Amino acid sequence: MTELPREAVTAPEEKALRAATDPRPARRNPTKGIGLLGAAVGVFCLTSCDSGGGQSGSHIGGEANLQLPKLDSVSFLGLPGSVLLGLGLIVCALGLVFGIITYSQLNRMPVHTAMRDVSELIYTTCKTYLKQQGRFLMLLWAFIAAIIVIYYLFLVNFGVGRTAVVILFSLIGMGGSYAVAWYGIRVNTLANSRTAHAAMSGRPYPCHDIPLRSGMSIGMVLISVELAMMLVIMVFLPGEIAGSCFIGFAIGESLGASALRIAGGIFTKIADIGADLMKIVFHIKEDDARNPGVIADCTGDNAGDSVGPSADGFETYGVTGVALITFILLGVQDQMVQVQLLVWIFVIRAVMVVASGISYFVNAAITRARYRDAAEMDFEAPLTSLVWLTSVLCIACTFGTSATLIGGLPDGMWWKLSLIVSCGTLAGALIPELVKVFTSTNARHTREVVVSSNQGGASLNILSGLVAGNFSGYWIGLAITGLMGLSFIISTMGLSQLMIAPAVFAFGLVAFGFLGMGPVTIAVDSYGPVTDNAQSVFELSTIEEIPSIEEELERDHGIRPDFERAKHFLEANDGAGNTFKATAKPVLIGTAVVGATTMIFSIMMGLTNKLTENLENLSLLHAPFLLGLLLGGAVIYWFTGASMQAVTTGAYRAVEFIKQNLHLDGETKASAQDSNKVVEICTQYAQKGMFNIFLGVFFATLAFAFAEPFLFIGFLVAMALFGLYQAIFMANAGGAWDNAKKLVEVDLDAKNTPLHDATVVGDTVGDPYKDTSSVALNPVIKFSTLFGLLAVELATAITAQGLGVLAHVLAAVFLLVSAFFCYRSFYGMRIGERIEDIKA
Repeated sequence: MTELPREAVTAPEEKALRAATDPRPARRNPTKGIGLLGAAVGVFCLTSCDSGGGQSGSHIGGEANLQLPKLDSVSFLGLPGSVLLGLGLIVCALGLVFGIITYSQLNRMPVHTAMRDVSELIYTTCKTYLKQQGRFLMLLWAFIAAIIVIYYLFLVNFGVGRTAVVILFSLIGMGGSYAVAWYGIRVNTLANSRTAHAAMSGRPYPCHDIPLRSGMSIGMVLISVELAMMLVIMVFLPGEIAGSCFIGFAIGESLGASALRIAGGIFTKIADIGADLMKIVFHIKEDDARNPGVIADCTGDNAGDSVGPSADGFETYGVTGVALITFILLGVQDQMVQVQLLVWIFVIRAVMVVASGISYFVNAAITRARYRDAAEMDFEAPLTSLVWLTSVLCIACTFGTSATLIGGLPDGMWWKLSLIVSCGTLAGALIPELVKVFTSTNARHTREVVVSSNQGGASLNILSGLVAGNFSGYWIGLAITGLMGLSFIISTMGLSQLMIAPAVFAFGLVAFGFLGMGPVTIAVDSYGPVTDNAQSVFELSTIEEIPSIEEELERDHGIRPDFERAKHFLEANDGAGNTFKATAKPVLIGTAVVGATTMIFSIMMGLTNKLTENLENLSLLHAPFLLGLLLGGAVIYWFTGASMQAVTTGAYRAVEFIKQNLHLDGETKASAQDSNKVVEICTQYAQKGMFNIFLGVFFATLAFAFAEPFLFIGFLVAMALFGLYQAIFMANAGGAWDNAKKLVEVDLDAKNTPLHDATVVGDTVGDPYKDTSSVALNPVIKFSTLFGLLAVELATAITAQGLGVLAHVLAAVFLLVSAFFCYRSFYGMRIGERIEDIKA
């Protein structure tokens, strides 16, 4: 027994240390060993704090032991619950059909060969990147699988079959995240060249229609696949193994999203910074075809802004559902009410998918009638109307569906639950409006960044962006708190008759409502990478320089090209894409935090015997809980620094290579060999940074779970709260810097001026803020919480068998390993050049 945990650490650890070792030896730091030893001693001493219980075997197996009640035991509209849920699969099928039809339509749209060739090159490069990420994911999954096997097979005695179910569904969850990410880049790389081609007609409407159409395709497919997987588990698999399926599925998709988000965020910003800085160094135009960093930048737009959000949205939607299922099975005692709530939640989800589709078609018809022949267009206006229309329709459907399905619950419970869900749905529309206050090209905060840059250069540009980010944290924090507070007040109106801890269920429903209009949230987020790439495809195609191109376009495609208006529309639309990419980030991070609250509750239920014992340990008076709060904040700040360090070093190498290989005389395009080299640099540092970060988080989660369970709860709570505000601040500061640059380029037409240089510097600072660190906090919080469920159960099981000392020793070992990777995330990722070698 005592050898099993040691093997689980030792074998992967040795491989990890070899894989992460930098070829350049780091200079030895004499304080390193002292610091690590001190940390280990600190954790060991912490473990002497009395946990006050919660170590009994009552929670052995945890969420994997949860069983679904018989869904057929309650009828809805004359149909058994399982049949009604099975009908939801029809909705999922319709969503997939919508995606396939849209894909086919995009593929058949007219596009010039030069532009199609560029978009296919981008897609080919993206495929290479994703294949490498797939192999890397399997390596990371091996660490998770080892813990699953040790816990469920050897400590819980699930047996090979039951353990295999958890393993299988972790692969299915991870594979789902990976598959929807792949679909996202395929659709986006079709849409980018079609958008660039359509812009040459001189009308703005097609520049809006094509990216939104591709975004809805991704949103519908993503949500439909996720919903179908969960419905299959609920309807067709035995209820006795449902808990094993759900916990494996959630851990797997969370792992996939974390890896793809973090690595994609590092990749895209290395490429983006490398390409953008050439505008200052050589005063070349945006997306100059001679710049070998541009293809990598386009690949990064998809790796970071398509692959990452697709996997993240898939995981967020799934994990929130698992959290609510877990709460209902743990917190609701009446099995009939359990069935009613489970069926209600998933029917609501299916109805909201339909509502999102209807809203899209209605909004598209209105937009087409208004802008089809217009000479100018506010690209943000139809996106805003789509979000609000969907929100209103989803709220109406929530009340109608609730009255129909759970109208029989006592004390008007149907409208109370509907109102709580609607708090989240409203937040899904309200938060984007608040984000636009700080990031839109029309926002006073964004314009203040430009104005301050005019006299103060890059210094005041950066300070004004920081101001925007900090203010956004305040206002968005108030909005989230207000809506959660309203849900809490409603939860006091009789929900305690049905469940324990009704406020926690209310918070989970808010997160559920956040994602109610999931297809539209994903669609407006996916709009951004298409508009960004479309601008690049236009420039990289060098279509203006093709002999007799005007005659060819008129003959073959029936359009008289207006290249200047096309470039203007593509740049203006990119600003709208930047804004709505920014609006999706706080929605996803807010969902992560609120959803994590529900998952943390399930840990509390196990440690307190359903809130009947040891409640005094969930208090600041219990020292380990307070210390856990401090540790959670520390990990958030380390993670932020580690991810940005990977971008910094990678961007340095990319800039170094591009400067040496950018040939401005006699060449119209960068060579494929040079472009591929930049992609290789981005991939290398993305995977290297991700490896250190993942193992740092992985072993920190194990260390704190093994140290003391209530310390671990404090750790998770702090990660959620610190992570929420860190992510909002960084995302919106970065958005303000990005669109300030866009204002200078489009509205002021001031490229290659000192003002433009200042905004480019601000934008490159904002790049890892908004697209690396902030967005990756969402899946990291959920992964830590989900894997933490497993880790704390493993620690509790070991302690319950009289091996408490072993658990404490392992906590110290895990902390040492985590600290090693935290140390390497900076010292092993340095640029590697000495300050003494810099020439003045």
